[in-house]
Amino acid sequence: MQNYQKILVPLDIFSDYKKVLKRALSLAQKPAQLSLVYVTFPHVYFESYGVGVGTDFVNDSQKNAKATLLELAEKYDIPDNQVYAPIGPAVDEIHSLSESIKADLIVIGTHGQSGLKLLLGSTANGVLHGVKCDVLAIKI
Repeated sequence: MQNYQKILVPLDIFSDYKKVLKRALSLAQKPAQLSLVYVTFPHVYFESYGVGVGTDFVNDSQKNAKATLLELAEKYDIPDNQVYAPIGPAVDEIHSLSESIKADLIVIGTHGQSGLKLLLGSTANGVLHGVKCDVLAIKI
């Protein structure tokens, strides 16, 4: 297997991300080769009511996500400056970040939905299409 130098690891901190992080760590020669990211969606809606949640909620979610990622970074010796918590559409933010840090691998979790999303979750599928580096999808 290729020796990857810069590995981007998008994590869903509200899901079972440990398997994804463990696999990414196993592929790296050292933890400093990893960058962690959690993308906060800019708008949150309660579908049954069609009610949007304000920017305070989104900003708080982003801050909480960043704090969680920083704890993981400290635990696994990943540099703090390689922890990202942007706000925006997940696929776009992951694509943009992977290019800006010159990632040569993205390790992402997938829930393996049924139907049209049979092979990959929608975020993992979107990341796979349009990214310029290798992608490893880890079934959660």
